Amino acid sequence: MAFDTWNDLFVGMVASILLLNVVQWFIYRERIYGLYTLYMLVWLFFYGVRMPLFSDRVSENTYSFIKAGFPSLAYFIYFDFADAFLQVRRHQPGLFRLFQFGKAIVVPYIALQLWVCFLASVWHPALFNTAHTAVRVTLALVAIYSIARLFQYRTMAARYFVTGSICLVAGGLTSMVLTFIYPVLPDDIFFWQAPIAYFQIGILGELLCFSLGLSYRQRRAAVKTALVEQELAQEREKRHREQLESELSVQRLRQEMSEVQMRALQAHLNPHFLFNSLNTLSSLIADDAVRAEVFVDEMASVYRYVLQTNAQELTTLERELAFIDSYFHLLETRYGRGIRLNNQVDAVYLPYLIPPLTLQLLVENTVKHNVILADQPLTISILTNERAQLVVRNNLQRKQVRVASNGVGLSNILTKYQMMAQPVPVIEERDGHFDVTLPLIEPAGSNGATIAPTAHR
Repeated sequence: MAFDTWNDLFVGMVASILLLNVVQWFIYRERIYGLYTLYMLVWLFFYGVRMPLFSDRVSENTYSFIKAGFPSLAYFIYFDFADAFLQVRRHQPGLFRLFQFGKAIVVPYIALQLWVCFLASVWHPALFNTAHTAVRVTLALVAIYSIARLFQYRTMAARYFVTGSICLVAGGLTSMVLTFIYPVLPDDIFFWQAPIAYFQIGILGELLCFSLGLSYRQRRAAVKTALVEQELAQEREKRHREQLESELSVQRLRQEMSEVQMRALQAHLNPHFLFNSLNTLSSLIADDAVRAEVFVDEMASVYRYVLQTNAQELTTLERELAFIDSYFHLLETRYGRGIRLNNQVDAVYLPYLIPPLTLQLLVENTVKHNVILADQPLTISILTNERAQLVVRNNLQRKQVRVASNGVGLSNILTKYQMMAQPVPVIEERDGHFDVTLPLIEPAGSNGATIAPTAHR
């Protein structure tokens, strides 16, 4: 194969590697790919000028400058590329300073070649060749020492880089030695006879190793990123699980607290009801023993319901109304025609739920705070509306003397509904009436929403 053919083949291979790297540069947007692209562009231009298509169009001075300056420019970029590839600045500050020294040599050398090739009035071949040889030898020594230092890196990416650098230095030294041995060669030679061909082989080996090293480096970065994302996902899952467990613990604690509070309210209610019933019985015993006996039977029936619902948080409206009928007999025994009860509950709402003893507390509260006389009867109405609400209404005829009250009745009812996350009962006075509007809880299995008895949220 003739050298010209080999040179064209070499330029095509470098151009192919360059195009692949440009694609990676656009994908990853990293500085290292930009440096690698510039590095290959320098070599591509250096050897592209040697192609017959361009060599005949370039002046001798320009060709001399390209021959001397562009390899040095490639070394200048190489030092920055090595730093970006292996983080030399961070891991080996001494070697990084040597790289800076190599770059410092290149800058005045290129300036000198510019002067010799384009600005000097007389051509100085001896100065040109001496400077060119001195810089080539210096950069070769810097490269050899750098490779020895880079052997300290144990990573696979560093081995790719070191192997590529060895290829470059070996090719360059071989080319330089052969140039001294065969300073003049005929134009039509085979590629293995041209000293520069060995430098080109070294450059190809270098670019191949550098490309493999960059691919390995990118794969390692992708694996590291995937591992970090996996760890983050596991950490997020762990935090989410801990949060769910914490929320579950808080929910259980709230439920336990609500149940304790509910039991405390019920425990407070029972003696309160018993105390009022015994006060009524005490007054009846002195006045009418027969009525007292009937009262005791009715009170036993009422208290049986109290005991049965003591452990329950909800009962049906039907059972509560039946209980109120029994309880109202006790009130009638005491007050006679001074008290009346009107039941206007729609049968549709009888299966609905309500906290037990709610109606008893409201009726008891009404009796406690209003005047009850035969000629001024207290009328208590229990009715429902189309919004599934229960309304307990009485005509207002407050006692002139303030009645001592501990506020247990209405506060108990409000607390129960709040603990069950239900709408708060509405208490209002209007048109001479006192109304308490309670939401009825739709039972499970109905067409509406299902409400569990505990209903903690």
